[in-house]
This record gives sequence, C-alpha cells and structure tokens, in this order.
Amino acid sequence: MANEMPFETALVEMRKKIDELKQFGSEKGIDFTDEIARLEERYKQLEEEVYTNISPSQKMHLARHQGRPTSLDFIQAIFTDFMELHGDRLYGDDMAIVGGLAKLNGMPVTVIGHQRGKDMKDNIARFFGSPHPEGFRKALRLMQQADKFNRPIITFIDTKGAYPGNTAEERGQSEAIARNLRDMMLLRVPIICVVIGEGGSGGALALGVGNRVIMLENAIYSAISPNGAASILWKDASKADQAAEALKITASDLLRMEIIEEIVPEPRGGAHKDLTSQAEWIKIAIEKQLSELREMSTEQLLEDRYHKFRKIGKFTFDEVQ
Repeated sequence: MANEMPFETALVEMRKKIDELKQFGSEKGIDFTDEIARLEERYKQLEEEVYTNISPSQKMHLARHQGRPTSLDFIQAIFTDFMELHGDRLYGDDMAIVGGLAKLNGMPVTVIGHQRGKDMKDNIARFFGSPHPEGFRKALRLMQQADKFNRPIITFIDTKGAYPGNTAEERGQSEAIARNLRDMMLLRVPIICVVIGEGGSGGALALGVGNRVIMLENAIYSAISPNGAASILWKDASKADQAAEALKITASDLLRMEIIEEIVPEPRGGAHKDLTSQAEWIKIAIEKQLSELREMSTEQLLEDRYHKFRKIGKFTFDEVQ
C-alpha cells in the first residue's frame, strides 16, 4: 500500500505478512492455504475496524492525502467534451481555480473547481489550491455565462482557504469572495456544490452557495481550517488534530446540522483508492440532485437557495424548568 496513512499501519503490516507467506509457500512448495485463509479473514475484520472508526482528525488527513483525486480528475471522469476557459478579464488567470464548459450525459453544464497540484512544481503553480481574487472572479465570470445561457452549474470544492498573502489582499481578496457569495445567491440556474476534499473558510464558500451541497464521506468542510483554528486558539498550528475533533467538520456532522444534503460514499480507504468508482458515485449523486432541481421554476430555485442558507445556524432550546 503506497502512501498509507498512519492509522493504516496495522493493515499494511498484516498485508505484508500475507504476501510474504504466499511467496514463501510458492518458493518452497508448501501449502499454507489454511493459514492464509485465516489471515485473510483477520485482515477483513481489522479493515472493518479501522475504516468504520475513522476520527475527524484522521478524515482531515484523508481529505488532504496527496493522492486524493482533484477537481480535474473528477471533471474528466464524470463529464464529456470539457473545454477549459481561462482568465477573469480583469487581471489574469489563476491556476488554483479551473472551470469551463462540459456535458453531463449530453446536457451542457458549467463546471468549476479548486485545483491542487499533483507534485511540488504543480502545487507551487496552483498555490496549493488556494485562489487569488482573480480565481474567484474567473469562477464568477463562468457562472454568469452559465446563467446567461441557462446551463446548470456544478462546483468542486477542495481548498484549505483563499490565498492569505499580500498579493491577494492588494488585489481585493475579501471583495472577490463577498461578490461571489452575493451573486451566486442570485443566479437563476441550478447550482450543485460537491466537497471532494477539504472545504476551508471563505475560499470554499466562494464556490459553495448552491441549491444542493453534497460531500464525499471523508471530506471536511468548515468556516476555518483546523490549522487556522489551532493557531488562533492555542497559538500552535500543530494542534490541528485537536481542533479538527472540536470543529464538527465531517460529512456526518454537517448532514445532521442540515448544512449539506447528501453524503457520497468513498471506496474503503479513501477516494484515492479507486477513482473510477468514486467518480461514478459522484455522478449518480449529481444526476439525482439535478433531476430534482430541473423541475423547479426560476423563482423556486431562488427561493430554495435562499431558505437553505437562512436556516443554517438556527437552533431551538428546551426551556429550563
């Protein structure tokens, strides 16, 4: 198992023992069928224990896994005829945001997503998936084009947050995010947002104002990254695991709080284990949500989106006797 997570160490070691026993038996001509069968059964039990009890901090690390599929991976696997469009028509082209035209089962759609790099060189070019203002403005330009031509919008969210450097602030980072939040609320076409990895802070929310928000099983979504929260609360970013446990960032937490509408299952061990299956499950979820939204009128879509976000953060308390 390449690039395994720390909590997968026991599985890796057991799989190594099984493979070594198979090889030894083959080389020496000894039949270890019964022993291998028992080890395989134990492996399945251990696998069930490990993957059904993944903690929020472990999910955070899975969401950040270097091999986790990116927006472009899913766009190419789910859609056809993808044509990437570039630039915000104001400053430049931010490679941390990708987007363009595509077809979903023959239906024209606009797809947009955060894009992390595949290696260090690519990550530097894409600012590790953290957009500058021109990235958000490019995304909004594509959304407005979709609105003009009545194309549904699908966004893929995967970022630690907007780029935090001086260059981004100088070019209007907060204004660009705020404009996306406002204008996405007013778009007259169906919007489906898919959290595929890490959805952090305003950088995620700038692509997250949709009629439906769905999440992969091991993705995370929060108003601040666990690292940022740890830096503020304890002045120590290394306590991100502790912050992740407290922030309620997992898909199950967010579904319970009605912030998202659906959880898309992942292959055992994470999305990076089987891109083909993961893409197919995302496609099924998108098709399901889109079929419902396409039955709505423009007024109903706007009303649906408005009420979705108005109810977030609304709680009731029992009166103390």
